Amino acid sequence: MTHSWTDWLAEQAAEREDAGLTRRLRARSADDATIDLAGNDYLGLSRDPDVRRAAADAALTWGGGAGASRLVTGTLEVHAELERELADYLDQESALVFSSGYAANLAIVTALADRTAHVISDAHIHASLVDAARLSKARVTVVPHSDIDAVREALASSAGARTLVLAESVYSVLGDAAPLVELAEACAETGALLVVDEAHGIGVHGPGLVATYGLAGHPNVVVTATLSKSLGSQGGAVLGPRILREHLVNRARPFIFDTALAPAPTAAALAALRVLRARPELSGMVHDRVCTLADALGVVPPDGAVLSIPMPSPQAAVAAQAAVLAEGIRVGCFRPPSVPDGISRLRATASAGINAADWERAVDVLVTVVKDHQ
Repeated sequence: MTHSWTDWLAEQAAEREDAGLTRRLRARSADDATIDLAGNDYLGLSRDPDVRRAAADAALTWGGGAGASRLVTGTLEVHAELERELADYLDQESALVFSSGYAANLAIVTALADRTAHVISDAHIHASLVDAARLSKARVTVVPHSDIDAVREALASSAGARTLVLAESVYSVLGDAAPLVELAEACAETGALLVVDEAHGIGVHGPGLVATYGLAGHPNVVVTATLSKSLGSQGGAVLGPRILREHLVNRARPFIFDTALAPAPTAAALAALRVLRARPELSGMVHDRVCTLADALGVVPPDGAVLSIPMPSPQAAVAAQAAVLAEGIRVGCFRPPSVPDGISRLRATASAGINAADWERAVDVLVTVVKDHQ
């Protein structure tokens, strides 16, 4: 007899629990005093007074939502202003804002690739790019992480097909930087397009690693970004030549059929971008803190703001996370299937938004707990 959906769901829940892989939502109060080393607010700008005021003013001016998709009546002046300033900061010809970084990644891949295309994907790319490659229905080749020789071999097998190479500037699990210069050279030699997700690069590395390495405006390189990490808000963007922007406006389903990003997060991202440009020292503070934490834990410093701390098992990672939380500090916990190499980890974020005393205490607690659970 066929099981009911309820029976199947209960079996799935039991399997997750037995494997130590159950995830639960926990609502955070506005006055939560926990020191946050789990979030992605790298520069602490989500609570910056100018950012909060900009969000509030935009809601009062425009309302709670944009009211429609961008192609109907949802494109507001604040969207255009944010796009201009993002493009200027990242040294790109144009930008197109989406409701999330996830949507931006879905858009760029599915609008450029189809059954006749070839997508070459780094094994550690974000789930949004994995999903985008699947939805595109292109031939997909997954290459070992940051293996430029494997990328070149895959490019050689493209046989003239329209080809995209997908990478992150800084990877979210291990925190390592991609070999962007070598990837761009390989793409230029073969006519492929390198799509670089700068989610963890912008803000931590100023305008991001694409701009830092002199690749902004390269004919074979485009950028996607999120507004929800260093810019402390919500939304995403694709940056590149104007001809690409026009193609996305006309062909990208995640843009055409999605309600536009609401006024408040749009204005908040714009205000945060202006703070970032005025205070470049925030990036240096993040770098100093993540190196301090890595040194205290005896692990290699990452290229981004997120430090990955290997744990011996999913259960040990969960127990360590709980022990840290009991001391008033929140860290992330990565377990299969969220980690590309199957190794469970604690995920600690170095943030410029934490005061010095709280940061020092968080480092001490984390070091003690990790030693107790390894």
